[in-house]
Amino acid sequence: MEQKLRKEARKLLEEGEVDYIIGFAPGSLKFSTTPLIAKGKEEVASLVINPFMVNNLAKFLTEMPGRVGIVAKGCDSRSIVSLIQDNQVTRENVVIIGVPCSGLIDIVKIEKLAGKDRDEIDNIALQGEKAAVIVGGQKTELFTKEVLFDNCLACEFPTPQEYDILIGEPVAATCNRELGQEKMKELEGMTPEQRWEFWKCQFGRCIMCYACRQVCPACFCERCFVEESQPQWVLPVPKWQDNLIFQIIRNIHVAGRCTDCGECERVCPVNIPLRSLTEKMYGLVKEMFNYEAGTDKNAPPLMTAYEYEEVKDLIR
Repeated sequence: MEQKLRKEARKLLEEGEVDYIIGFAPGSLKFSTTPLIAKGKEEVASLVINPFMVNNLAKFLTEMPGRVGIVAKGCDSRSIVSLIQDNQVTRENVVIIGVPCSGLIDIVKIEKLAGKDRDEIDNIALQGEKAAVIVGGQKTELFTKEVLFDNCLACEFPTPQEYDILIGEPVAATCNRELGQEKMKELEGMTPEQRWEFWKCQFGRCIMCYACRQVCPACFCERCFVEESQPQWVLPVPKWQDNLIFQIIRNIHVAGRCTDCGECERVCPVNIPLRSLTEKMYGLVKEMFNYEAGTDKNAPPLMTAYEYEEVKDLIR
């Protein structure tokens, strides 16, 4: 699959179909990748496909001029479609190279289960329903449900819904919403008072780095409300009440645009379970409006079009 990807990327650049290729290259750490923006045919030789390409590359599209080729997993392609719906990206300017995804490995889960740091692990490979972890020549098999990111366990669209080129064969959805929603279900089982104390504690640890906002493809405002001074919505210093306000408003802003890629939680430096909030919002959007983000580029974005029947139910 890597060879086919490199061949297709090289062809697009050689024929002048795109000005750039956005994909994944090996990271500086073991079992990691880093985003790669290839401008020359030689650079595409670094493109890789593996279970560690965690970034949602759709984020780069709003900042890239010209015509762009982009490597997209299922959730990435839905983010691209959502950006097209919001007129942030022009479909004709994007060549989507779809990569079916069987799930991404959470190296933190592997380290905990293996009791080893990533540098002590020789190899990790997905083999169907098992993940083979080799340490010191000894092979240990773990169930994939134990090592994949939570959002991957709940993924309903592992094969990109929108693409121009598909690398490999489509992957059937084998999602388990229950497994992917365990953290959220724990919170739902709490009393309102317990949940309040939980989030008070979590957002008391927030350092206001805004990594969750910066990594999210659905956060594309040129100026964020937290940067406004008239009126000043939140203070510029970490305070749990303001941190909570920021996350609540951000969730409202990305409702109908969030594709549950899990990037907000993955990049949080203090490990706040932010996906519990976005996953709840994702479910409410589907339940209340029968709407799933990024599945139809011709559909109007959520809350931008109303039917007469909806008005009768909404306004009384």
